[in-house]
Amino acid sequence: MRVEQRATNAMTGAGLMAAAATLRTELVPGAAQRDLQRIIPYDHAQRLRALGIHTALVPRQYGGPQASYVEFASIMLQLGAGDPNLAQMLQPHFVLLDWLMLDATEAMRRRCYGAVINGAIIANAFAERETKTPGEFAAQLSKDGENYRLDGRKFYCTGSLIADQLYVMCKLPDGSHALAILPKDRAGVEVLDDWDGMGQRTTGSGTTMLTAVKVAAEEVMPVPHWGKERSHLGAASQLAHAAIDAGIALAALDDAIDYGRNKARPVAESGVDRASDDPYVLQAVGEMSVIARAAQALVLSAAAVLDEVVAAAPSLTGAARDHNFARSSIAVAEAKAAANDASMRVGEMLFRVAGASSTLRKYDLDRHWRNARTHTTHDPVAYKYKAIGEYLLNRKLPPISTKI
Repeated sequence: MRVEQRATNAMTGAGLMAAAATLRTELVPGAAQRDLQRIIPYDHAQRLRALGIHTALVPRQYGGPQASYVEFASIMLQLGAGDPNLAQMLQPHFVLLDWLMLDATEAMRRRCYGAVINGAIIANAFAERETKTPGEFAAQLSKDGENYRLDGRKFYCTGSLIADQLYVMCKLPDGSHALAILPKDRAGVEVLDDWDGMGQRTTGSGTTMLTAVKVAAEEVMPVPHWGKERSHLGAASQLAHAAIDAGIALAALDDAIDYGRNKARPVAESGVDRASDDPYVLQAVGEMSVIARAAQALVLSAAAVLDEVVAAAPSLTGAARDHNFARSSIAVAEAKAAANDASMRVGEMLFRVAGASSTLRKYDLDRHWRNARTHTTHDPVAYKYKAIGEYLLNRKLPPISTKI
């Protein structure tokens, strides 16, 4: 049963940051068990709703807190450090909350934001596995009188198992793209619990089958700007991913500190009585801290740039507006590249502190690296470095993409 949560204008970004910090402490103790047994965090998703965290990007005029991107990044960092699976479940939901302000009608905004304020999570049915390249879509909306019929098959539907609604990327009869936003329990919608990746095992990213699904005309949001016009949407989407990666690095650092203090034994050659006095252990933990916290700092710095860019956008047009948005894309790409590397490096370095016993299945410490390696496959980091270099050396703007 979904928890009803009615947000008020008194809810603030700062308050949600504190709520996310609280939820982080609740997520950590069971994270290993959930990964080992592949337990979808339904209870924590309910708790997240009750705290109102899922409303963070709902604009004030629709009853939400309209958190700044710095506040939003802080929320995602906390969730990522607590359990990156739950954080990733929310990433597509937050993308839609931003997207509605770009392309939705006023009626759709009121309907969707109102549902979120009342507790709904709206996950994605976006990507498809059978197309030639990512970003191509075969799911089709066909005319059915004044309304539509939706058919297709979606994969990587992150968060779909905990969601109340789905937004489905599909083609309109004229070949243009649209989002169909509809209840998950509608006839013809089937969400399969079949995600079996080596990491991020409990993100609820099942396959979604769409068979002759009835879609009302008012549930369809054409997206004429998608992939064609610069906005802040790609940078905001990537900011969430960067925060999740940095959160994984922070989680691995926390486990390294705990294991080094309480479980690790000193190497005989070290000449010390405690592993926490071994100079090589000290060096490893110090290096891990620098790497993880540098990524965290870059994420928050990029979020501050995104806040500045969004604030300036209404007063700009043409090339000036494009360059403004590109600035946030590059700042976030730098943060994502740093967080990408930090999550995997710190996840591996953990074992320099912990020793052979740390590889026992009961500790599940390898989940940090597995989560990092799985999550970082979303967006090839080499293309981010290339885009950053092109921008800095040649002043070439990055591609219009949700991946950069």
